Amino acid sequence: MSVYDFRPVSNGDLPLIESWIKTPAVKEWWIEADGEPADPIGEDELDDPDIAMWIVSYRSTPFAFIQDYDPHAWPGHHFRDLPPRSRGIDQFIGIPEMLGCGHGSAFIKAHVDRLLANGVPVVGTDPHPSNLRAIRAYEKAGFRSKAEKTTEWGRCLLMERQAEPAA
Repeated sequence: MSVYDFRPVSNGDLPLIESWIKTPAVKEWWIEADGEPADPIGEDELDDPDIAMWIVSYRSTPFAFIQDYDPHAWPGHHFRDLPPRSRGIDQFIGIPEMLGCGHGSAFIKAHVDRLLANGVPVVGTDPHPSNLRAIRAYEKAGFRSKAEKTTEWGRCLLMERQAEPAA
């Protein structure tokens, strides 16, 4: 049993997520393609059937956000070559005291394990190549680097984790 709980984001969570986005560690990397801070997540995004958003709690304390999405829903997405039913992920830790404690790789692994167990063949993520903390967390969670690329969202390192082959 995981020490991490995942619950769908609700309208009531949006102020919490917005406050997390304003923290220095999140604001540095949660940005738009032009390098400006990302807009807060809106209510309209909660209804998007191609994106699933989650609040992550550790021992009942909310501390992080993760979303998984269908990369095939965006024409020209850099993960468009992944097999059908694949997912992309983005996430951040919103409580600064929780950074550097191993939570990132652990909750990412727990979430991706759930996706793979439910039939997702590949999960992709795309950290900025300079975001070494995120890259290390993804590697610890089982992701492997594929290629560096410049996309409409900026420079990124394409990373993937595949489902284990059936024995």
